[in-house]
Amino acid sequence: MSEKKKLPSDNKEKFSWVKVYFASKAVRIIISMVLIFLVIAGVAAGMKKYVESEAKTTKIGFEDIGELATQVAYSTEVNVTDASRKLFGMTIPFTQSKYIYSYDVIVKAGFDFTQVEWSEKNEIIEVKLPKAEILSCEVDTESFQVYHEDESIFRRITLEENNEALNNLKQQAQDDAIENGILENARANAETILKGFFGNAYNLEKYKIKFVNK
Repeated sequence: MSEKKKLPSDNKEKFSWVKVYFASKAVRIIISMVLIFLVIAGVAAGMKKYVESEAKTTKIGFEDIGELATQVAYSTEVNVTDASRKLFGMTIPFTQSKYIYSYDVIVKAGFDFTQVEWSEKNEIIEVKLPKAEILSCEVDTESFQVYHEDESIFRRITLEENNEALNNLKQQAQDDAIENGILENARANAETILKGFFGNAYNLEKYKIKFVNK
């Protein structure tokens, strides 16, 4: 009957050490492969981000701005809301309600930059601009000031009348801004902004920019 041979104790220790060595070496190899993969993935992601960023900076992208306010006007508008009951065209006594008040109004003008068109020929950049327009007209509610307040119990001013008076106040502020040149100033400032965009892509000492109405 054959007997199973046993390794000497010192050989057992050596064999165990060899197994640990190869096991730890395999772990190190796996960890190294994982680290290399992560580094490659990080570099690839960084390259993708860099390429996308470069693609955006090499184009004249004012079409991405959309609506841009290039001029703002601030005004204080005084309004009078007056209401009364009348009989045969005459005001009935004690039925008159009257408010005199003011609001600060902010009017912004500018362009829809997606409508801007341009072309380059013979070192001349021709830019077609649409008309400047009013983009917003907002009332600063915190600026409200009352100068006179008199309301009759026989004729109160309705909410509809208040809203109409406020709309008239905003329209007046817009008309005042236009009369004082807000649209012309918006156009001039838009040209300055566009020159800055073109200056990032063209040498403006060599190229001339010509603005025309669209």
